[in-house]
Amino acid sequence: MNISWVLWNFPNYNGAIDGIHVNIQAPPNSGSKFFNYKHSFFVVQLVLVDAPYKFTLVDIGSYGRNSDGGIFAHSKLGKYSETHPGIPEEKQFPGTLRLAPHVIMGDEAFLLKTCLLKPYSGSQSKGDNEKSVFNYMLFRSRRVVENSFGIL
Repeated sequence: MNISWVLWNFPNYNGAIDGIHVNIQAPPNSGSKFFNYKHSFFVVQLVLVDAPYKFTLVDIGSYGRNSDGGIFAHSKLGKYSETHPGIPEEKQFPGTLRLAPHVIMGDEAFLLKTCLLKPYSGSQSKGDNEKSVFNYMLFRSRRVVENSFGIL
């Protein structure tokens, strides 16, 4: 049985993605490239973590002023996902005949894609039980990436 289904009740789960800003001393002649909204200089580490907390992708060194979604869009994985939206091939949901793509769990900073899910906004999910349950399940399955930063 699929470990992500057992751990997070989310089938076809490729992992969770997020970025962490690491405070740095401003590199010489870098201008504002590493300066971000926190009014300091940062380098971004974008990571993809699977269900059992294994880092499967690490992108280190992006400018601190860039968003996680922007970094993903320009990464090799982001570019590859544009031409290969199902990584790996579509697979049946457990107990059904319905095919569905494998997905990465992201937060609000990412664009919704066939291979990348993000939560419904607060206004979209307000009063809608199905959307609220989806958000709960997505946030729950995304905890692995948040926890991985703490473990690291």
